[in-house]
Amino acid sequence: MNRLLTFWGGQASHHAHQVDTLFLGLAALAVLLSAPVFILIPWFAVKYRRGKPADRTHAANRSVWLEVSWAAIPFLATLAFYVWSTRLYIDLYQPPAEALAINAVGKQWMWKFQHPGGQAEINELHVPAGRPVVVTLASQDVIHSLFVPALRLKQDVVPGRYTRLWFTADTPGSYALVCAQFCGADHAVMGGRLVVQTPADYARWLEGMGTDGSLAAQGAVLFRTRGCSGCHGAASTVHAPPLEGLYGRPVPLADGSVVTADDQYLRDSILLPQAQVAAGYPAIMPTFQNVLGEEDVLKLVAYIKSLANAPPPTKDHDDGGSP
Repeated sequence: MNRLLTFWGGQASHHAHQVDTLFLGLAALAVLLSAPVFILIPWFAVKYRRGKPADRTHAANRSVWLEVSWAAIPFLATLAFYVWSTRLYIDLYQPPAEALAINAVGKQWMWKFQHPGGQAEINELHVPAGRPVVVTLASQDVIHSLFVPALRLKQDVVPGRYTRLWFTADTPGSYALVCAQFCGADHAVMGGRLVVQTPADYARWLEGMGTDGSLAAQGAVLFRTRGCSGCHGAASTVHAPPLEGLYGRPVPLADGSVVTADDQYLRDSILLPQAQVAAGYPAIMPTFQNVLGEEDVLKLVAYIKSLANAPPPTKDHDDGGSP
């Protein structure tokens, strides 16, 4: 199969192999369904051309089973491909719980990646082979699209929302990654490499990268330096909704609705605090839009997520603002 599809590049994952098999199978089915038509048209055109002595009377006997079969068999075959492709599509949105979480920010005209340990890289993404990886994508400016041909995966990166892409790269090597959405004058140079390493090599790469602490630890520093602890900290005098144990929990809102405190909710609460105000708290939190970049917001989100299993403060929270 690789020889037939060399113009696509190598296959770096089992998913890529499945996509290629699906494509070739669907192409073969299309040929099998259409070839008889294109073959019989010239044959009948020659056999029944004007002046040609040929029997043009209709057959006396008709086979109902034959007529049903040439409708039912293609239908069942295409239905099988529909089920197959649907399973592959659904799998794209069900990353394993133990997947390695990496953040990515697309901006004109580069990709910036953040690892959980705080390691950061530009236009290169190092991952361990054989381990599921889920990438949370954010855009700093315009619409981008992260495309890794060797994985047969592409995910749009939209301003104002998080999107996710997950994969398990099985074959160590270096593979191209590009932006597949026109994003401005230097769109053509917005690319990089996906570097798949053995687990041992990946561990050594992490150790060799300089870092100022884990992503959550860097978020904790931002939490203090940006004044967030002045309202959300346990020792603050003006209390906002507690952040300990918040992530993943349902949050009642002032308008009567209930949302889940996921990554998108945390991001919106930082940049658009008046959009979803927690029930029982006045809307006094200032916006950090145009103050924090997407990279800093992701660090703050990582810090709040690290508090998911922390016990909530015992003191009452009588005043405050949006989470």
